[in-house]
Amino acid sequence: MPNGKPAGERCVQLKDDNLCRLFGQPSRPKVCLQFRPCADVCGDSSEQAIWRITELEAATSL
Repeated sequence: MPNGKPAGERCVQLKDDNLCRLFGQPSRPKVCLQFRPCADVCGDSSEQAIWRITELEAATSL
């Protein structure tokens, strides 16, 4: 996403199974390489992770 990913918008590199198409590739963005999932951010399920990350994006995009 050349101009960055807007809050609440799904990354274009996520496949239907929520895995990244760029995982392990040199073109993977630095922000993705540095992200370390943890329970505080991701919760206990994919649904919780999506909700929490969406909330964090909305709170930090003001």
